[in-house]
Amino acid sequence: MFIVGINGSPASDGNTAFLLQRILATAASIGARTQLLHAAPLVASAGGTPFCTVCSNPCSGVCFKGSPLDSAYETLRQADAIVLGSPVYFGTVTAQLKAFFDKTRLLRSQRGLYNVVGAGATVAASHYGGQETTMRALHDIMFVQGMLIVGDGFGQADCGHHGVCAHRPAKEDEQAHRRADLLAYRLVEVCQATAGLRQRSPAAGV
Repeated sequence: MFIVGINGSPASDGNTAFLLQRILATAASIGARTQLLHAAPLVASAGGTPFCTVCSNPCSGVCFKGSPLDSAYETLRQADAIVLGSPVYFGTVTAQLKAFFDKTRLLRSQRGLYNVVGAGATVAASHYGGQETTMRALHDIMFVQGMLIVGDGFGQADCGHHGVCAHRPAKEDEQAHRRADLLAYRLVEVCQATAGLRQRSPAAGV
């Protein structure tokens, strides 16, 4: 199985990236192939306006065609699971992550992420710094793509919560480390159980 993490933070080596790397490393240790993408440089790579302006409707992908962002979206088409990560910015996701997903209109029209397993990870400056509102925003993004959302539970531990929520510095948040590991196990479990649902058909355009 193939699990992709998307770092929505402007920092490529900060708290959010740490959480995603922890999740992906644990998933890799139990057999998954993994890859981490960084939203900020990918959005910038397309040039022009960094956010969606509905320049074509239906979306043709013209604004990012041939760019690294285009390649990133092709990577997402191959994913069995996607983990979205974002620090809390004013109670929600970063502008970089929002722009990255606003430009996935073409993927949505082609059902490119339909039945892909999804999960979230977020970090804030304090224990109660907006992690759950940001997690809800992550889930909303994935729901619109028709993804299958899971939390950070695993049967051998507990049923879980909304996802991995940490306070910075994430490297010192041992509870978040444990939840990251449990989320990885859950992702692999659900990816295996739902593999047949991701047989993309020509009718869906993928």
